[in-house]
Amino acid sequence: MVQTSIRRKTQNYILILIFFLKSTHIFAQADPWIIKAQKIDPSDYYGITVANGMIGIISSPEPFKVKNVVLAGTYDLYGRGRVSNFLNSFNLLNMKFDIDGTTMDAKTITNFKQELNMQTAAFTSSFDFKDQASVKYTYYSLRQLPFCVLMEVSVTAKKDIVINTASVMEAPDALRDVQNYYNEIDRPHVTIGLLTSMAKSPTGKLQLCASTSFMFTEAHGQEPRVIHEMWDNNMHLMKFSKTIKAGETYSYCIVGSSITSAHHDDPLNEAERLTIFAKLQGRDRLVNFHENAWADLWKSDILVEGDEQSQQDIHSMLYHLYSFAREGNSFSPSPMGLSGLGYNGHVFWDTDLWMFPAYLVMHPEIAKSLIEYRFERLEAAKRNAFSHGYKGAMYPWESAGTGVEETPVWALSGPFEHHITACVALAAWNYYCVTQDKDWLREKGWPILSATADFWASRVERNGPGNFDINNVVAADEWAENVDNNAFTNAAAKVNLQNAASAAKILALKANPDWELVAQNIPILKMPDGTTKEHASYKGEGIKQADVNLLSFPLKVITEPAQVKKDLEYYKGRVPDAGTPAMTQAIFSLLYARLGDSENAYHWFKDAYLPNLNPPFRVIAETKGGTNPYFATGAGGVLQSVLMGFGGLDITPDGIVQLKSVLPENWKKLSITGVGITRKTYVVKN
Repeated sequence: MVQTSIRRKTQNYILILIFFLKSTHIFAQADPWIIKAQKIDPSDYYGITVANGMIGIISSPEPFKVKNVVLAGTYDLYGRGRVSNFLNSFNLLNMKFDIDGTTMDAKTITNFKQELNMQTAAFTSSFDFKDQASVKYTYYSLRQLPFCVLMEVSVTAKKDIVINTASVMEAPDALRDVQNYYNEIDRPHVTIGLLTSMAKSPTGKLQLCASTSFMFTEAHGQEPRVIHEMWDNNMHLMKFSKTIKAGETYSYCIVGSSITSAHHDDPLNEAERLTIFAKLQGRDRLVNFHENAWADLWKSDILVEGDEQSQQDIHSMLYHLYSFAREGNSFSPSPMGLSGLGYNGHVFWDTDLWMFPAYLVMHPEIAKSLIEYRFERLEAAKRNAFSHGYKGAMYPWESAGTGVEETPVWALSGPFEHHITACVALAAWNYYCVTQDKDWLREKGWPILSATADFWASRVERNGPGNFDINNVVAADEWAENVDNNAFTNAAAKVNLQNAASAAKILALKANPDWELVAQNIPILKMPDGTTKEHASYKGEGIKQADVNLLSFPLKVITEPAQVKKDLEYYKGRVPDAGTPAMTQAIFSLLYARLGDSENAYHWFKDAYLPNLNPPFRVIAETKGGTNPYFATGAGGVLQSVLMGFGGLDITPDGIVQLKSVLPENWKKLSITGVGITRKTYVVKN
């Protein structure tokens, strides 16, 4: 035991060292809310996202630039795979800026720093321009206005200077038939200049529109004259000049909106209306409403005492999940959320199994949007089942705008990774468990649960008692293709059937008696020594990610501690050091915490994400050493290790309860605030 403890602690030290070697700087003490980049290296820079659940803005290492702007639900056919892809929208926050005729870029500035304030979802860059001025700008994806953004700029003159600044509207290369407009609306008290662009998506399916306007403050006197310039078909700008005296600070803002025909029937006019609406709110009201909205979100928080870096990292994971979804719509985040075009923006089990539980525990109203996404695509899932010769509803492995299968043909997961259907059903059942909303269960939960149960009843091959086999699937461990009786698929199907029967009882409806018969006869295979077998032909090979261990959580099919531990000890040695996603180690952490093994739980908690971090903002990639952040799926998994592992929270048919668990040795206290519909606080102490 002593040797094991020493080895485990050594591994923890190595993990921490790996991150430090990858970092561009070392934090003396991590701020719980602010992630700072004191040194910007464009060759080793992975941007961080500011988003409001609809618009995502990805940071750039260049001053007055943003890398991408993406909108939830904006898909069209282009690129690889002949399937729908996420689209970049108009880059509406880029600027051109010069002082006394010298252009401001990475070569002409010094002391360039960036930081993200996660508490207020504000991204700030600052720098000095020679000995002439200090410049700072902050941008927001406004939480209260789903289609609107704001950037505020301040310039402090060290000498008398003249600034020339331009707001640039640029269309991504994939868009076509770009049209650019500039219009001024005169009112007695204000002139509203609108820089507007419209384009079609690659196939012409969608219309994408964006509009921006300058906001000037009365404190600076008469507004400067704004001039419009056309540069080419894909870019135009509006600009102004201003003389600033030494010692003075001049401030102004750019407010804008971006919307598509996927969100509104008249996106061109709506983009301009929304920009006008935001502009006439004024800077202070916009920022106050935005900060108040984020303050409400942060009433549901995870607070760690005794580990400052873990606290910051947990806040970052929560911040990203909060940023990538919002209540009141029917959009669902992809594995990379709104941080770019990763995984084509498609929706996988990543949402239903990995991100959804954190949303459900912390903000059920946001979780409802994710289930609404699946409910609205139930008919497409039924058509998918029909085309494969099954009954009920068969959800696609990759889903986008319409709910049809969007997996590229070369990936076998499309036709064969059927466990996604049970993952959708589990999310629906858990939503009812947490909210106890019987009206929702009757109207939307039951249609999902019953149709997915019908799918499994038709999917099994009835080969005698105890042998209702589910053959020829891609396992949750995706390295196992076209295997029979996969542990996770079989167990998830059993749970789906049982939960559908439970829902029928709650609603006083007649359940299909075949559901329980099928559930009782789906096999969970064992090895000769009693270890749960991943699939019928499994021979002990390496696995891509947790599969068997998911039967302990979240499925709760395996509950006996000795069996949980036996499966853990076996499969943790089958996961390679590289090339596997972060969720596997997160499940190991969660299960060890519930077993009372704090040392192993903390080791796997750190191993789940520390080696995946990229500079300068500690953004999570999918795999160790990966370069494709931000991996919201991994964040969801790690948050589950904190909420349901260290925190002991558990979703039951009667709501959220707290089980006995343990904290890492160096954590003094864990507080989880604003949980569930009652916004309860749960505490664990060492």
